[in-house]
Amino acid sequence: MALSHLRRAVIGLVVAMPLAAGLQVAASAAPMARTLYYDNSQAGEFAKAWEDAAVVWNNSVKNVKLAKGTAANSSIKILVDNGWPRAQPGRLGSGTVWMGRTAVNQGYHVPRIATHELGHILGLPDRKPGPCSSLMSGSTGGVSCKSVAPNAAEAAEVDRKFAGSRAAEAA
Repeated sequence: MALSHLRRAVIGLVVAMPLAAGLQVAASAAPMARTLYYDNSQAGEFAKAWEDAAVVWNNSVKNVKLAKGTAANSSIKILVDNGWPRAQPGRLGSGTVWMGRTAVNQGYHVPRIATHELGHILGLPDRKPGPCSSLMSGSTGGVSCKSVAPNAAEAAEVDRKFAGSRAAEAA
């Protein structure tokens, strides 16, 4: 009888071990990033610059990813006009951004403008005045500034803001 109980206990452990290991692996798997969709169909001649800016952010942060969407499924609307570039953020991860031709005509770097404005949608404020190495220094980086990536502190701030926020987001 004792041998029968021992046999059942051993069989129970043999069956339970893979399940326990599987649950442990599942619990330690990295969570997926929150996906935000953008619509650049009204971005005119700057549509590609916004796509490139999304790639820069995707390569810089881990808790949020930007993906091209449509007007129907996007939380980020991208426009172009003859004014100054700007962002009108909504809740975190949503809003409207403009590529303003005024700054472009003054010689500011289009890729930096796009990446900077998306930074506002990702929760970053302007940090003016500031050096070229700070993406959120915006125009104070100067017309000659070609730095398009967020610095380590800016990327970490975005990751903190999106930590624990893991669902796809649409408007």
